[in-house]
Amino acid sequence: MDGLLTLGPDGRVAEVEGKTLEFKRDLSSPERPLRTIVAFANSASGRLVIGVDDDGTVAGVADPLAEEERIASLITDRISPQLVPAIDLVTLDGRTVLIVDVPLSTRRPHYMTKQGSETGVYVRLGPTTRQADPALVAELERTARGLSFEEQPEPRADLADLDLAVLSELRGRPTEVDDLLALGLAAGQGGRIVPTYAGILAACPDPTRFLPSAWVQCGRLRGPGGTDIFDQIEIHGPMPLAVDKAMDFLLKHAYRTAVFGGVRRRDVWSIPEEAVREVVVNALVHASYAERSTPIRVGFYDDRIQVDSPGLLLPGMTVETMRRASRLRNPALARVFREAGIMEQWGTGVQRVFDQVAEAGLPEPVIEEIMDRVRVTVYVPSHDPAGRSRPARETEGGPLSHQVKPSDEQVSKSSEQVSKSSEQVAVLLRRAAAGPCSRADLLTTIGLSDAYGNYRRHLLPLVEQGYLARTIPDKPNSRFQRYRLTDAGRAHLDAVAGDAE
Repeated sequence: MDGLLTLGPDGRVAEVEGKTLEFKRDLSSPERPLRTIVAFANSASGRLVIGVDDDGTVAGVADPLAEEERIASLITDRISPQLVPAIDLVTLDGRTVLIVDVPLSTRRPHYMTKQGSETGVYVRLGPTTRQADPALVAELERTARGLSFEEQPEPRADLADLDLAVLSELRGRPTEVDDLLALGLAAGQGGRIVPTYAGILAACPDPTRFLPSAWVQCGRLRGPGGTDIFDQIEIHGPMPLAVDKAMDFLLKHAYRTAVFGGVRRRDVWSIPEEAVREVVVNALVHASYAERSTPIRVGFYDDRIQVDSPGLLLPGMTVETMRRASRLRNPALARVFREAGIMEQWGTGVQRVFDQVAEAGLPEPVIEEIMDRVRVTVYVPSHDPAGRSRPARETEGGPLSHQVKPSDEQVSKSSEQVSKSSEQVAVLLRRAAAGPCSRADLLTTIGLSDAYGNYRRHLLPLVEQGYLARTIPDKPNSRFQRYRLTDAGRAHLDAVAGDAE
């Protein structure tokens, strides 16, 4: 075993080619290896191994010292700006191979000198090397300087293009011009203050006026190839509001069963709702809105939900590292999502998706870089209408309730979730029983921030059910608003206490 590469029992290199590793038998045609080196420097670092076949067979190089000098000269002569990777000679199974260890460069984008900076830039796309388009070249330049596309001001826009009432409701607090500047949602431009792209994404009623890719296309696609478009919608408006609309569309086409536990009924969906929601949130927050060719796409197929977001992974990131850490392409937009309670944590969303899908007993999700986008696929039980019994009933414009009985394990997990939800309701109502209190006071009681998303999921249902009432009913958004316990809420608490006895 070597510190850089390992051999399997068949004598071949155990590692497989991928985003950060490529094999070449020799340097007889140096153009492709050099493009790979450029791509490694621009994308996520990587190792080019010379003297190994594509299948991992160790061929070795005939004259290691001469080949080492040759590859060093080729890199110097044909790659710009100057790049100085580490080159090692390693012995594998009695044969010597060259390993060119290329770090992620801070001088990116690198390019093939002969082709020039416009057409000679390359990046890694999984195990392949591809030519970068102008939008990707621009992003490489920005990220090398620590800049992001979202923080750029949009000179065609005005502050009047932002709906501050919606933004204030999302954040759970008043939002003024000074707040926009502090949050990176506005910036100075030519003696006036204009929205940044982050501000347009977060609060513009029609962001596609300035960013053609800033919308979401949802589709229910049937058939083996997913070519039968059964239903579709377009979602336009502030990106934080798109999450619930996309989820409503998916749940409209999912099946559900009723599971009873504790004191209330809970709907169990045929798709892993929280995991899919996290995938949609990640797509909206991490999309490259500089791309002008395609929107974010959410496809519900018979056996999977597929979410595509424009843009490849940020330089330095791979599919493998996404599960351990997160780098935000749009940090200002992500902050609005977090303050709205849509993103509850940073850096753990992808791992939570895998954990939640595993708990549901479904196959592991697949994350891929495809063409100019990142695709996340969550596999779900079959929703092929031809392969299951007709749903028992269909509510108008709503989800379907079918006859499939959930397993004992599903019922057990759902009962635990119902119990936890019921406990939260009881905690909220007991807090309100002590006297009228604010939205923030109530949410803090169950360990959540005062954000619109948390209010919508945890408090608004209690108001709609009549358990809580507003002290200023004609001004729901008043900053003096308080919530009090109603007679129905008190009766519910008594019932919960009775069941506990």
